[in-house]
Amino acid sequence: MSEISKADRHTAHKQRILPLRQAMYDFSETGVRSWLEALFLPETKVRLSHPMGEMQGPAEFYDKVYQPLFRSLPDLERRDTIVMAGPTPEGLDWVGCGGYYTGTFVKPWLDIPATGHQVSLRFHEFYQFEENRVVEFQALWDLPEVMMQAGAWPMPPSLGREWHVPGPATQDGLVPGPYDEEHGQNSCQLIIDMLTAMKRHPSQGGPEVMEMDKYWHPRMSWYGPSGIGTGRGISGFRNWHQIPFLNAMPDRGQYVDQINYHFFGDRNYVAVTGWPNMIQTLTHDGWMGIAPAGKRVTMRSLDFWRIEKGLIRENWVLVDLLDLYQQIGVDVFARMREFNKVRPGFDDQTGRAVQ
Repeated sequence: MSEISKADRHTAHKQRILPLRQAMYDFSETGVRSWLEALFLPETKVRLSHPMGEMQGPAEFYDKVYQPLFRSLPDLERRDTIVMAGPTPEGLDWVGCGGYYTGTFVKPWLDIPATGHQVSLRFHEFYQFEENRVVEFQALWDLPEVMMQAGAWPMPPSLGREWHVPGPATQDGLVPGPYDEEHGQNSCQLIIDMLTAMKRHPSQGGPEVMEMDKYWHPRMSWYGPSGIGTGRGISGFRNWHQIPFLNAMPDRGQYVDQINYHFFGDRNYVAVTGWPNMIQTLTHDGWMGIAPAGKRVTMRSLDFWRIEKGLIRENWVLVDLLDLYQQIGVDVFARMREFNKVRPGFDDQTGRAVQ
């Protein structure tokens, strides 16, 4: 291990994934395969959003995930807006990346109809390091975002604003070294304190028990996944996400002993991993047009926060909504195929793309 790895392993881990990110910027099969093999072990656990699922090692990862995407977007390009790293309280080392893949959508992908235009696919990706190699990879890709750009989203419209979610307003998301342990820990603690206060509502009282003004900037932006959308300010966050969410799942936050989630901070940025990291029961009037199934569901959420002058100014959130639908018996892809099977290039019986 190099001297920088010994002295500052978190900066070293960010440098370690830089060649992979560069290979994905000018995407080529040879370059991406070689850097995945250099970073990942044959037994590395790979976890992706529904329907891609779980797999093992770099070869299966490329063949099942990147190869089909590259076939559909032959000028595929990766753009990172956040790259941060740090240790969790449990002693695990993670790197978190946020950004989007983009390219010209010329062939259907996952039976999403091609548009012939440039599309964007937002991602949150987390790499766990041990001895300079990736031992676990978690990623949420915003597939509903691509469906919406293709005019193929078969579910209810979002309450929040759907748009091309920006990177950090301060343009400092590619966090440089050296790693500042005290700063990272202080940032983490702010987020943990905020979430602890937020979980008091509704079981312990009204919105006031969350003390949101204590933690959130008045001009905060909450960038939710496509299907939920963005909310601006505390009122935007509450109107377009929190109130509908808690109305449907008021037991949120009551099963923390049954899940695992891990926070890590890097200067003004904090991230959380978890697979899953939420459990709640879908009841009352339902959520996002989902019927109240009366069923306990799990949710995967990979998030980033940016802190400014001691308050949270921006929060990027991706949730595996397609997996949530799947848990209650709604196959979003089957619905999408039904709506779009008469499009050119699709089998009008199955709704699948003709290869």
